[in-house]
Amino acid sequence: MARKVVNRKELREEVEAAERAGLDTAVEKKKPAAKAPAKRKSRAKDPVDVRMRVFWGVFNQAMKPVAMFDHNQKKAAEKKAAALSQSGKTPHYVQKVKQVIDEP
Repeated sequence: MARKVVNRKELREEVEAAERAGLDTAVEKKKPAAKAPAKRKSRAKDPVDVRMRVFWGVFNQAMKPVAMFDHNQKKAAEKKAAALSQSGKTPHYVQKVKQVIDEP
């Protein structure tokens, strides 16, 4: 398909003739519609400090807790894990567990 050839000289003459006649051929610029005010973002609540406590947990192979010991009783937790591993079929292991402290 052939495109129509634009003759810029003819277009220029038409515009100048319209200007002489006092007509405004420029495209009127429309003002953009007023934007709606942005919704205020909700203020984030201050994070509540949560106190945690560390325990030593003895777990079986299915990751089910078998026993819990205070953090300063790691040797007792390891002994318990070793005893359960020897007596049972599945091995047991010791892992740190963090729990939330409930304060009144």
